[in-house]
This record gives sequence, C-alpha cells and structure tokens, in this order.
Amino acid sequence: MSTKTVIIPDLGPITLYKRRGNRSLRLSMDAGGEVRVSLPPWIPYKAGEQFALSKREWIEAHRAQTPQGSLQHGQRIGKAHRLHFEARPGQASANARLRAGVVYVAHAPEYAPSDPVVQEAARKASVKALRKEATALLPQRLQTLSQQTGLSYNTVGVKLLKSRWGSCSSQKDITLNLFLMQLPWHLIDYVLVHELTHTKVMQHGTPFWQELERHLPGAKKLRKEIRTHRPILSYQLQSGS
Repeated sequence: MSTKTVIIPDLGPITLYKRRGNRSLRLSMDAGGEVRVSLPPWIPYKAGEQFALSKREWIEAHRAQTPQGSLQHGQRIGKAHRLHFEARPGQASANARLRAGVVYVAHAPEYAPSDPVVQEAARKASVKALRKEATALLPQRLQTLSQQTGLSYNTVGVKLLKSRWGSCSSQKDITLNLFLMQLPWHLIDYVLVHELTHTKVMQHGTPFWQELERHLPGAKKLRKEIRTHRPILSYQLQSGS
C-alpha cells in the first residue's frame, strides 16, 4: 500500500491510499476530521484529490454533525498519557511530540484544536503514544499470563490492526493491537488469554471456548463486554464513489 498526503484549502490534509484490490474510489472521515481516500493502484493521486473535492459538501456536513468526536484537551490516551493542546505564536501549522506522559500538540493561534490539521497531528502522536505503551507493557503481560496458564507462544509483536484486537498464527506467533492500551486491564487480559488459547486450539469452535473458559472463568461475559469497544481513536464515517 502506498500513500500520499495533500493539503486542500478549507478541507485540510487529505491522505490518499492506493490499495491492491480496490476497484473504485472511496472516501472516509473520522470524527477528528481526518479525510482519507482509497483508490485503485492504477488511478493517479490527482484523481483521488479531485474526488475529495467533489465530496466537499459531504465532508463539511459530517464535520458539522460530529464535533464531539474530536480529540479533546486533557483526554486520556492509553494508560499513561494525556492530550495537551496549546496555541503558540509563531507556530507554523501544527506539530506534536511526546513529553513525560503528555501528548503535546502545539498549533498556530489561527487554528482551533478541532481544526483538521491540528487533529491530524494529535491523532498521529496519540497512536505513537499507544505504540510506546503497548510495546513496553503487552509482551511482559503476555509472558506472565503464558506462565500462569501453561500456554506457550513463539513470538509476540505489536501493530496497529484495523478491526481485530489480536491474532495468533499456526506457528504460535501472536500479534497484539496497540489500541489494546485503551481498554481496561481485565479486557486486555481477556484478549491476551484469548490469543494464548489459539496456540492450543486454532478455530473458534466449542473446544476453543471451553479451553478459554478453563483458563479464564467468566470469559463469556468478557467476550460480550469487549464487543462494546472498538480498536480506533474515533469512529469512521464513510462515503462511496
């Protein structure tokens, strides 16, 4: 997958994604105002930019409907970070950095924190903070649960996954979603034990759920609870071509 980001006046940054298997143009926007256009590999980026322009009314309408979805000053990110927005004279556009548990977002005074450019900087830095936490904490916790359950694994990695909290391959390689850091610890443990159980039973049949319940009593209730959470910073709005 290849990407390109362009700045369109009044719309802010537009991220263009060329995805193998795409047959048409598709636009999505998260509640922070980030606009993404997915397009087939053979279509030029300029066509994606023009497509976003053709959806200007849709973008503006949905931004107006969902201001509460923006990342907010003081918002908790993961287990150990908070968002901090600050208007700074002389600041060009917006940038962000991590500093002592703070996702610090500096922006030009003419921008509001809800502006798409500022939100994009905050989103990227927030993901960086989650990745830092997940890399430091999740492998350690997985090892502890592996010892407690007697379920062994081969390797563990941390990635940004689109829709799953984790995965386990037939070679016992476990991948964990960095967005796990936004869940309470009892649900993090549920996901980790879930993936460890896959090292013994791969398919989600009755034997799997019985094995999971053996290692984690009450797993059925936790399975229902985790369905109320999604592995994203904000929900997605979509518009097709």
